[in-house]
Amino acid sequence: MHDTERALKRLIDRQTVTDTVTRLFVETDRKNWFAVAMLFTDAVRFDVTSLAGGEPATMSGKAIAAAWEAGLADVKAVHHHAGNVLVDVEGDEATAYCYATATHYKPDTDAPLTTFVGAYDLHLVRDGVHWRIDAFRYESKYVA
Repeated sequence: MHDTERALKRLIDRQTVTDTVTRLFVETDRKNWFAVAMLFTDAVRFDVTSLAGGEPATMSGKAIAAAWEAGLADVKAVHHHAGNVLVDVEGDEATAYCYATATHYKPDTDAPLTTFVGAYDLHLVRDGVHWRIDAFRYESKYVA
């Protein structure tokens, strides 16, 4: 493989990883739980302890999607906005780091908007032509 081909493959991989991360936020906002589950592997190192306490756990993508579905059931709308995405690809593994905010809208409550601000640190593996998340860590900065 020539240098130009390697560089092109690297760019395509980086963009595909970025698209996977973006799809995670978009499909969560759409509450498309089947699509969310498919973005994860069968065993995911899952760490949201900075927000929820407890200990990191290993969960399936289906279990993560089901937990989010239950947790967001009474939220009328969810909106994630992500940026500052940093991606590194090494063969069939990748890391992605990004900042993100998530706004939850519950119109019939005293506080209809809750905004979560933090960063995501993800590890992905290539599964054929797709990239899937096998490690997920959320770093909460604040909730307003």
